[in-house]
Amino acid sequence: MDRQELRKRAHDVDVTVWVGKSGIGAVTEELSDQLGDRDLVKVKFLRAARAGTSVEELADDLADRVNADVVETRGNTAVVTR
Repeated sequence: MDRQELRKRAHDVDVTVWVGKSGIGAVTEELSDQLGDRDLVKVKFLRAARAGTSVEELADDLADRVNADVVETRGNTAVVTR
């Protein structure tokens, strides 16, 4: 499936993973489990998680940890797929 099609499908996906002050290490296992169950997972990066780091950098780091790809980032939200 191409990136544009994934972006269209991501529009209707609800956020199911929230990254807060505990950082991305606290959600890697949960994200990995969710990616095993579904194609797309939407991740929200709360203000406490960002702490001067861009959402794009955090999303890329999180995706690398779970062997996934970032489909897109918009605002404080990223869409991840395997």
